[in-house]
Amino acid sequence: MDVGIGIVGYGLMGRAHAYGYRVAPTVRELPVTPRLRVISGRDAAGVEAAAGRYSVEGWTTDWREVVARDDVDIVDVCTPPGTHAEIVEAAAAAGKAVLSEKPLAADYASARRAADAARAAKVANAIGFNYRRLPAIALLRQLVHEGAVGDVLLWRGSWLSDEFLDPDIAFDWRFERRMGASTFADLGAHLVDLALWTVGDVEEVAAQSETFTRERSGRAVDVDEASSALVAFAGGARGTLEVARVCARRPCDFVVEVNGTRGTVRFDYARLNELWLGDTADDGRFYGLRRIRAEHPSHPYAADWWPIGQGVGYGVSFVNQAAELLSRWPDGGWDPDLDQGARVQAVCEAMERAAAERRWVRVDEVTR
Repeated sequence: MDVGIGIVGYGLMGRAHAYGYRVAPTVRELPVTPRLRVISGRDAAGVEAAAGRYSVEGWTTDWREVVARDDVDIVDVCTPPGTHAEIVEAAAAAGKAVLSEKPLAADYASARRAADAARAAKVANAIGFNYRRLPAIALLRQLVHEGAVGDVLLWRGSWLSDEFLDPDIAFDWRFERRMGASTFADLGAHLVDLALWTVGDVEEVAAQSETFTRERSGRAVDVDEASSALVAFAGGARGTLEVARVCARRPCDFVVEVNGTRGTVRFDYARLNELWLGDTADDGRFYGLRRIRAEHPSHPYAADWWPIGQGVGYGVSFVNQAAELLSRWPDGGWDPDLDQGARVQAVCEAMERAAAERRWVRVDEVTR
């Protein structure tokens, strides 16, 4: 059986998602065959060229045509965050399954409406937290939940890049808060998702933010370029989060570490096929962290890919995402779903509010 895919947005994420659907049937036996029916974008020449490169059957400059087509079963939203909610709600109203890139919206209220619309329509729905699908990160979460580090005491996550370091970068949607472009929401959303998924609910946050280049192309910049937060988890653990786009020669460096009563586990994206684990039960002569090659067939997702030692890369996360969603078609039960997208949005918004008001903010201040 074929499943028709309609992708809204043809930029980097549109390309990554199209790649995921094309490759998924080659790494996993699926109950359905994905067909890339149509892709949309505002620039006719650009989206036409993208359709050819991505092996998509057709293209349009109106995303509403994607939603309306009878041969589209899944609407895949890859536009700037501030546009996600409207498209998700329209897709749900049309009875289409929907996958939205993160963050789900520009604010919690919009994210909540989008998630509620999908639930009310009873359509399969998912949020694109693709890094969950990397073998090493999935293994980290598995080890924590199995008790490999004991009771979690501390969680920390950092994501450093240099994409906004040059003050001469021209103004575009990435510098507009109304488009959901805050550093907390863009980079931080991935880290917050991993924190919630691995440790549990966040109860309260404190934060700080700074914008170093306040004007670009003669227009005011109203998003943060570097932010950090203190995190209090509902279960008692504590954490720190740092996100920044002004770190020279840091291309896309993110690290997640969990410290517990009997051990430590650490992931560094620069070595994405590895995980580091320290266990207090180890012989003292082996004190420290041991390197795990997260490529063994017993590790999450690894059996679908290459023999040990060959490794996987960024694109694998999108292939695994597509394969996992399609393997559950048409019943759904997709995870993470749009409700998780709204949960993450609430924490990010609490961090933004905490930075603006210079105080601790409870997440339920946002959600209620």
